[in-house]
Amino acid sequence: MANKLARRIAVLAALLWGAVALAQAPEATASWKVAQKAVSDNEYELTFTATIEPGWHIYTTDHKYNPTTLEFDEPVGYSPVGTLTQVTEPKVSGEDKVFFNSAVFTQKVKLDGPDATVKGEITWSGCNEQFCAAPEHWEFSIPLKSSQMVPASEDNAARGTGGGTDSNSRSLWALIIEAILWGFAMLLTPCVFPMVPMTISFFMKQSQTPAEGRFKAFMYGLFIVLLYTVPISIIIGLTWLIGGNAVTADIFNWLATHWLPNIIFFIVFMVFAASFFGAFEIELPSSLANKSDAKSGKGGLGGIFFMALTLVLVSFSCTGPIVGTVLIKSTSGEFWTPMVTMLAFSVAFALPFTILAMFPSLLKKMKSGGWLNSVKVVLGFIEVALGFKFLSVADQTYHWGLLDREIYLAIWIVVFSLLGLYLLGKIRFKNDSPVEHLSVTRLALAIAVFTFVVYMIPGMWGAPLKALSGYLPPIETQDFVVWNYAETPAGSAMAVPETSEEQASFGENNGFGEKYGLRMPMGYTGYFTIEDGLAASKATGKPVFVDITGHGCVNCREMEQRVWSDPKVQDIMKNDYVMVFMYNDDKTKLDKEDWVTTKEGKVLKDIGRVNSYIVRERFNVNAQPNYALLGSDGELLVPVRGYNLSVDGFVDFLQSGLDAFKAKN
Repeated sequence: MANKLARRIAVLAALLWGAVALAQAPEATASWKVAQKAVSDNEYELTFTATIEPGWHIYTTDHKYNPTTLEFDEPVGYSPVGTLTQVTEPKVSGEDKVFFNSAVFTQKVKLDGPDATVKGEITWSGCNEQFCAAPEHWEFSIPLKSSQMVPASEDNAARGTGGGTDSNSRSLWALIIEAILWGFAMLLTPCVFPMVPMTISFFMKQSQTPAEGRFKAFMYGLFIVLLYTVPISIIIGLTWLIGGNAVTADIFNWLATHWLPNIIFFIVFMVFAASFFGAFEIELPSSLANKSDAKSGKGGLGGIFFMALTLVLVSFSCTGPIVGTVLIKSTSGEFWTPMVTMLAFSVAFALPFTILAMFPSLLKKMKSGGWLNSVKVVLGFIEVALGFKFLSVADQTYHWGLLDREIYLAIWIVVFSLLGLYLLGKIRFKNDSPVEHLSVTRLALAIAVFTFVVYMIPGMWGAPLKALSGYLPPIETQDFVVWNYAETPAGSAMAVPETSEEQASFGENNGFGEKYGLRMPMGYTGYFTIEDGLAASKATGKPVFVDITGHGCVNCREMEQRVWSDPKVQDIMKNDYVMVFMYNDDKTKLDKEDWVTTKEGKVLKDIGRVNSYIVRERFNVNAQPNYALLGSDGELLVPVRGYNLSVDGFVDFLQSGLDAFKAKN
């Protein structure tokens, strides 16, 4: 009897002690984060860092009863190399070896392909001097790429997810070379190329001697470099000091997409075009000119600075994504690298314009004549055509409906037809010399221009015109379409899914798109918020494709026309994914219930600002186009993909998301 009573007292004491222990145990005895670095081309080292609660300890990887262990999910696209290794030297506590305060462990993995998402779970037991907590677990997921690694940010580390770019995986020289190539490539973009004729025209009359021409051309290039590098360096410095990356992103978004700067750019282009046609001459005010002449060593620098400033501002809609990417790097733990890469980008960007600025001074050595005015007139026609790009950006972001695709094409067809007639001598301006005979050069140019006109004409009925995809408004703005990319009408505001299951989900979750009259690109069906897309994903059992895009995004239209129109891409996107379209520059005002408040307390009241904030916070990207593949839980399946015109590469990207989704479910 006494023994039974003793046993009952012992059991009761144990239960009471366990209850006390449970009450005293923290929510987690250790918090974890993960990072990674490249060891070789396809081998990486994951570093797990544990921050241990005061008064608690965890055990080594070889402890007999409570070891710290790492267990991977079923590896897809990668394989573990070796076992979990403890880097921190353990302390001796009685018969055990333990870690206090913090502990670091490493594990190597090897990629079997171009990229993979490594997922797994850390298990440990936390103990103090009196008792041990129940075994604890921390799940992690981190994407790896063979050419570029993605480290875990502080916020993502706490959730066990990775994002951003690992500075260890790419050398500074690789970034500089990439920035230089981007700088040269920018010359051929729709927002930059129109500045070529403006540069040539402006510098035609700027220089009296070759030496003066070279000096002014050098200053022109220097101004371009300074206008890109100095403000960006200041912004990066302020971002680094006060964490204002959201504010800087809003500034860049405003400059590239707001109606005011785009209308100003449009007017500037039209004014230059009128000047090229002979309506008037663009000159500096006489007072400024006289002051410039008085300072022989600095003559005309005010006008040259204005030209450089105009180039930088006008080109920003195309260079913005590159600048945005650089700024994101500055918020990911780097400081000098963004400044150096921006300097490399701006030097490469300025070099062609510096050469063009030198070229007009050399023209004066050649025999002058009516051909010089003909060059200006031809450039004037080009200015008219390309200037409408800026009006189109404002029209798309604010849904004015002024420049639908067929209207835009009609303007271009007329402009280039008139250019062809001018080259044939059928049209003359007041400063033109009579065309007594047609030169071979004029004939060749006329043939090229009229060929271009003939190429554009089918676009009036919806032909894709892939060569112009970056310049034209999207196909869904066109009213009459014979060429359809999908089975649903490309111009419809809301395309309808086919299966009953998809229709049910579509009807329940697509109220946002119907509410604000949003359109989907190229006849694809989908949603306009991630929440709606995830709800449809759970209903249909499909992963989510997030299109981070913009109405004024040149590269987005090019991706849609050149990549999304491919049958292989269409088949996967239409049948295997739930589509979500997030326009980062849409100026549509939201109803109060749809406003979003940032972490800093700022209230966002239009679609573009809300979407820009969401993708910046969720995916750590600040440019478009970007594409994210999500599981039904909202987690990234593979690393975010940016602008790349490789159809096969895009198909592989989509397939990798499907593989990761299947492995996860």
